[in-house]
Amino acid sequence: MALRSSYSKALREAGCDEAGRGCLAGPVFAAAVILPTRWHHPLLQDSKQMSEADREMLRPIIEQKALAWAVAMCTPTEIDEINILQASIRAMHKAIDALALRPQHLLIDGNRFKPYLGIPHTCIVGGDGKYKPIAAASILAKTHRDAWMTAAHEQHPDYHWLENKGYPTRAHREAILLRGPSPLHRLTFKIDGIPIGERFPG
Repeated sequence: MALRSSYSKALREAGCDEAGRGCLAGPVFAAAVILPTRWHHPLLQDSKQMSEADREMLRPIIEQKALAWAVAMCTPTEIDEINILQASIRAMHKAIDALALRPQHLLIDGNRFKPYLGIPHTCIVGGDGKYKPIAAASILAKTHRDAWMTAAHEQHPDYHWLENKGYPTRAHREAILLRGPSPLHRLTFKIDGIPIGERFPG
């Protein structure tokens, strides 16, 4: 299905999406993107359906062509304090805060959001596969987070973040059980039903 350019043609819209909600380590990232109404790229789609190479190729193109874009994050500590859903929404708000243009309408991927400073929003389940601004936001959130986790791997190579980017692969879970968590792990997240922080108190 071809991506739609806008939800409401009369309003300046920002697409918003996050990356990293399901990870055991690292921040959750969010992006907000305002695209020109007529902009199109043949590779643009939901970032989860794209190869890493295509995402990385498209990232600078989106950043150059967008009318405005911003990326923000919430730390593992914030995630543990307020839970991953609230941290994802907070990261989206931070990204919207940082936009050089104020949007008139927000397109949110998913079904949960908190109103932002009087700007109307529409939640769209699977929105990154339906609307160009959300798809673009999904690519920026994903590529910026992957770059952050790649850099973090240099300080914490035992957890295989270069390959798993913090997601709960078998190798990642086994490394945590063997070595304990790093300072970048989310202690409220569970392995085999037990929060990491309970397995390794103190």
